[in-house]
Amino acid sequence: MNDSFFKAIADANRRKILQILREHETLSAGEIAQNFDISKPSLSDHLKILKNADLIFSEKKGQYIYYSLNTSVFQDVLSWVMTLIKQEEK
Repeated sequence: MNDSFFKAIADANRRKILQILREHETLSAGEIAQNFDISKPSLSDHLKILKNADLIFSEKKGQYIYYSLNTSVFQDVLSWVMTLIKQEEK
């Protein structure tokens, strides 16, 4: 885990974005924005932080950018947590 991962999940809005993407395979920024009462530049900043932490993927299709969850990162996190738990049990 790197610092960008922990910074990314520290914010409630970013955790909500991750939850929304978990429930939908892929969404445009506009579709994600419908779930928030924040400015588009602010949402864009949140998406950028999540992308920089490799928590989400983005794909440009025409004039829209679509976002999806990077599930492999969460598998890595789960594996890391399980390792910590096993170390505690010893």
